[in-house]
Amino acid sequence: MGRVRRRLPALAALFYGVLAALVLLGVRDVLFFYEENRCSMTYMYEYPEYLKIKLPKKTARRYPAYELYLYGEGSYAEENKNLLLTGIPVLFLPGNAGSYKQVRSLGSIALRKAEDVDFKYHFDFFSVNFNEELVALYGGSLQRQTKFVHECIKVILKLYKGREFAPTSVAIVGHSMGGLVARALLTLKNFKPELINLLITQATPHTAPVMALDKYLTDFYTAVNNHWILKAQDLRNLTTLSVAGGFRDYQVRSGLAFLPRLNQHDSALSVVSSAVPRVWASTDHLSIVWCKELILATIRAFFDLIDENTRQITEDPKKRMSVLNHHFVRHPAKIFEENPEAFTELTGAFTWITVRGSKWTYSVYNDSDGKYFTYPLASHRKSYSHIYCENSMLDTSSWIYGCLKSNSSMCLEAIDLSWRAELLPTTKIVLLKLQDYPSLSHIVIQVPPAAGNKYTLTCEFFREDSRTVQLPVTHLLSFGFSSSKILLNSSGLLYNVQLQHFHQIYQAFKIYIESHCQSHKERKTSVYRLHIPWSHEDSITVAKVPSLTEISAKLHTAQPQNVSSVPELNIYSSSDCQYEVVLKTSLLQVLGQIIRFHAGALPVYVVCNILLAYGGQLSTLMSIGIAYWSGVFFSTSLRLFSSLWLTLIRPPVLGKDDKLITPRRLCGVLSLCLISWTTCGAFAVFLIYLQYLFKVIKLHVNVRAEQKLLNGDSDCSKETSQNLNMPTVKPQSLMTDTSKATQPLSNSTTAEVLNNLKMHVTILNLLTWIVLLYSPSLIYWLKNLRYNVRLDPDPCRSTALILICILEILMNSSTPKVKSSKLLKIAAKVPLPLSVAMLAFGRLHLFKVPHFVTFSLLLHVLCCIV
Repeated sequence: MGRVRRRLPALAALFYGVLAALVLLGVRDVLFFYEENRCSMTYMYEYPEYLKIKLPKKTARRYPAYELYLYGEGSYAEENKNLLLTGIPVLFLPGNAGSYKQVRSLGSIALRKAEDVDFKYHFDFFSVNFNEELVALYGGSLQRQTKFVHECIKVILKLYKGREFAPTSVAIVGHSMGGLVARALLTLKNFKPELINLLITQATPHTAPVMALDKYLTDFYTAVNNHWILKAQDLRNLTTLSVAGGFRDYQVRSGLAFLPRLNQHDSALSVVSSAVPRVWASTDHLSIVWCKELILATIRAFFDLIDENTRQITEDPKKRMSVLNHHFVRHPAKIFEENPEAFTELTGAFTWITVRGSKWTYSVYNDSDGKYFTYPLASHRKSYSHIYCENSMLDTSSWIYGCLKSNSSMCLEAIDLSWRAELLPTTKIVLLKLQDYPSLSHIVIQVPPAAGNKYTLTCEFFREDSRTVQLPVTHLLSFGFSSSKILLNSSGLLYNVQLQHFHQIYQAFKIYIESHCQSHKERKTSVYRLHIPWSHEDSITVAKVPSLTEISAKLHTAQPQNVSSVPELNIYSSSDCQYEVVLKTSLLQVLGQIIRFHAGALPVYVVCNILLAYGGQLSTLMSIGIAYWSGVFFSTSLRLFSSLWLTLIRPPVLGKDDKLITPRRLCGVLSLCLISWTTCGAFAVFLIYLQYLFKVIKLHVNVRAEQKLLNGDSDCSKETSQNLNMPTVKPQSLMTDTSKATQPLSNSTTAEVLNNLKMHVTILNLLTWIVLLYSPSLIYWLKNLRYNVRLDPDPCRSTALILICILEILMNSSTPKVKSSKLLKIAAKVPLPLSVAMLAFGRLHLFKVPHFVTFSLLLHVLCCIV
């Protein structure tokens, strides 16, 4: 029996060690295993300058930490020093700890674009300095930032007063929490919605905070999202685009950046940067503001949004959404046109060639003659359902038409089908369903003169069912040992592999695509696209042929209940190559998905299990692996501190003091309460934590020294070390004061002190987590101390006042009073329902965790009194 008991701790340590290792592997996948940064850096052509805009005295006095700037470079900056502005105003809002200087990428690219059109149109980029506040950690300043932005918008519009084509609204670009502040403008009572008509957010957590660390943050989110849902009809004149960063952004997962699902789909759009045409790259939380490919797409959209009559951003919400869809969802490799002509005439002295086969390829180099290739549809409609064409010339001209009227030799009247095309990294493609075009007699492909260029065109007719295959995904518990496999043998140009039963966020797979080719001639590259039908979060991979390509398949958002379509792997292939597709569950990426979506709840589980150990007189902290290793780490740290103390100072022997409150201690409590009330509650909690830590270390030192005297051993008792690694907590054990120790202790007294120590190691562990959860407020207060000594509002103040009184009593309580307390049984049983409540309410609201712990400690204090 004794041998079994000795094995249990070792087995438990092994089990929870494995559990902790799995957590670390998940963290490693989130932080390090993602695609390389494919964004190009944005560089300024001239030295960037930031002109500070003078604010009204009342505004400057009310918001002393905030400022407004106008961005400029070179001659543009010189001309605007007198603020005689004539452009289109755009306001950039930085996010958590963000700088107003992050506007330079947008501002510089916009200036270069304006030079290309001879400054017929140009944008004036303003930026707000929020003093790099940590608003993602402390929500108390979000409302203040929102009101300041409102004042800035009024100041900006006044700068254009009396000018020709004076703007009546401001476009806003918000990074991270700056995007949420922009949305919050609509909740202000005196804000006029017509002051903004376009909002673009970058990596903004719209649906919920990344971590709900105080109630002001959650209240702000609730107010903003409720307003946007209840006032959805009133927001139709505001066009909103949210761009998420993809899997490289481990600070704000892309699922949080999707705008809440509303009924105004015609005025809101959410995309992931990996799906944006001409970008096709994931961005991290900072690179999203300087990623050249994404900035170019944004600036192109801005210039296409200009109304030629007003020389401002168009007031037509339909046009705004058309422009955003053109640049951020499906780019047809055409310059945007608001109302493209429905019919066109095919002119030019080009040769007309009729193609009657179902598949055809044309390749030319340095051809000076243009051609029209016509595909008669009458002979293909019965046998085929679709036509697919690829074009290697990536210019923005029209190239594919549908013939409505023709004679024996040429097409007389046609519609431009180039708007149905789609741009991919190495080609532009078009996929047409013949059933949708019953009036067309021919498909016409235009091949312009290709002087000095190589040009390849490929088209084929096919039946959809022949190019669509189903691939069931492997089960989560297969752990990558089993796989699903298909072999694509035909000579087609396009395949759609439907990934069956792939709809949950915890699913993650590795897809291996191996291509084998019959000949060794030079071929075009293959393009693989993972298409998610219910959100714009596609990812694209370009691979050489032949090759073995690995693709990660995981979701940013789960499949909605009203969506029946499944994710697809689109393979844009080479015609003479064979493709083998193998899919396996990726355990590491599954762990990464769990961490990505649920890491914010880990502190709740840890504190919950420590609280259970504290209340239930458990002999170990091994409720879950994280709590176990947290206890081991904490106890080891105490041993190191006590060893250092023992080396430097000769400790007094232990004594006893039954007084809970003395005048000196009462003065200490009042001082800390005063600090909490006049400065920051988290700061006062940190001070009482240091005091508690000092007393626990002091007790630890004296216990070890006393055991040396009793045992005659030069080293600390092994039993003590083992107990400190996994503290056995008992509610009736309390720490005695060491300040008046004079006599050596007996074995029984030493055992009692050991129980006290084990109890207070657990209490100190709980207090450590409270300090960690309150640290964002402390950091925010320290950062803004030069502006205001008092943190207002303070999410920790009331709890801090209670904790100060509780902890001062606990540090100086006596064991006999607790053992004889009538409330002891209640105090030991309460942590269990508290832990259940903490799991229910604390996972989404971390700021509630200290409240549950404080209540349990309060019962402990009552046991010392009653």
